[in-house]
Amino acid sequence: MSKPVIITADSTADLSAELIARYGIRIIPLTITLGEDVFLDGQSFTPLEMYERYRKDGTLPQTSAPGVQEFEEFFATFVNAGYEVVHLDISAELSNSFNAARLAAQELEGVYPVDSRMLSTGVGLLAIEGAECRDRGMSAADIAQRLTGLIEKVSTSFVLDTLEFMRKGGRCSGVAAMAANLLQLKPALEMKDGKLGVYKKYRGSIVHVYKQYITERLKGKHVRPGHVFLTESGEIDPEVIEELTKLIYELSGCEEVHHTLAGCTVSTHCGPKTLGVLFIEE
Repeated sequence: MSKPVIITADSTADLSAELIARYGIRIIPLTITLGEDVFLDGQSFTPLEMYERYRKDGTLPQTSAPGVQEFEEFFATFVNAGYEVVHLDISAELSNSFNAARLAAQELEGVYPVDSRMLSTGVGLLAIEGAECRDRGMSAADIAQRLTGLIEKVSTSFVLDTLEFMRKGGRCSGVAAMAANLLQLKPALEMKDGKLGVYKKYRGSIVHVYKQYITERLKGKHVRPGHVFLTESGEIDPEVIEELTKLIYELSGCEEVHHTLAGCTVSTHCGPKTLGVLFIEE
């Protein structure tokens, strides 16, 4: 008889407290360091607080993944209680989180780390799928195998309002950022092969761009009906979010659109008013 299963993820999954509780998912946080201040991602420091700090003194935080020992202690809590664990991490191409989880899992029985090859609620979609598989009685090994096979069907993308934070983090040049601002270009980023890259540049007001981006991502796609995420990095007008949510329902035919706020790990690089529509294709 197989053991009961716990689904875990690192905090880059960007799941809301409501979804974490609803699906019984356990989260291990990344660490956010800003000067001498240390915070836990998703728990004690928000993107809105980060933007306020940045506008005051021009500093952005550094993020760091849990270490091997932290992961081992985290997993051991569940293993010692008689559970097996399926764990999801941000893409190994973007963080050391998965590698640390993999090394920790080697010291314990019944822990199955999965490299999501995604970030933000792309990881969250897989975590929810894992929880639903658990609730159907699947074993940890079978859940891990199913999630690994599903990764290529996850669509993770975002559109940015500004390149200022990318420039500040050294991910684009000041010249490129200035040119984008002058031309009102809004870059759209997509996860592919575990990496985040620009796939298109939109032009115009950001609200117009949001609508165009969402329409292009969803129109004609066979979206798995259970869950679609509308994930933002903060400072988007709630009325705009409501309008975009209606658009997603119309285009996708999904059962639930989850509006979530990305944590500092994503927002540090993308800046305010970044928005993504994330889903799984049939």
